[in-house]
Amino acid sequence: MDLETRDILFATEGKDASTVERFRQDLTDHGGDPEAQLTFDTFHVMKIINEAVDEVRRGEQKIRPELAGTRYMWLRNQENLKKSQNERLEELTMKKLNLKTSRAYHLKLNFQELFTQPADLAEPFLKKWYYWATHSRLEPIKKIARTIKRHWDGILRWFHSNISNCMLKGLNSLVQLAKSKVRGYRSTRNLIAIILGDG
Repeated sequence: MDLETRDILFATEGKDASTVERFRQDLTDHGGDPEAQLTFDTFHVMKIINEAVDEVRRGEQKIRPELAGTRYMWLRNQENLKKSQNERLEELTMKKLNLKTSRAYHLKLNFQELFTQPADLAEPFLKKWYYWATHSRLEPIKKIARTIKRHWDGILRWFHSNISNCMLKGLNSLVQLAKSKVRGYRSTRNLIAIILGDG
């Protein structure tokens, strides 16, 4: 997809390495630059952070019964919680309870603040978060911090590309619409033609 015009540039069968190579060749043939830089959008980065928080909760719940039934309170944005859930969350995040899950949750909230930073402050902010995470004594959080370190440039590139999952969702909607148009056809060539606007 062309991120400026939102036009679909290429469609083909398959999803293995040869598919990527066909796209690269097609892009080159049409004067494009195949040296793409990877961007990790906020949705997918927060998804893996949430998975780490949930792993901490699952481990701690075995010895802290007050965590039973609280999974979604730690994973959803606070504005999407019911009043009763927000009140329960406030109780569980009190310092005196010393819950590991609460510490993991606060590291998640801190990480979310990254995406509100100006581009020039994003990397210093991320470096601070990485230090906190790797010194948290929470193994799932430390593990996810190491994953973030491996994808450092792709995460920070978001501040310049602003690519989000919304575009992919929109593209998927177009593909699903095209699929409904070609029901009954055996070949995927018709589907590809419609996706590209040739059908």
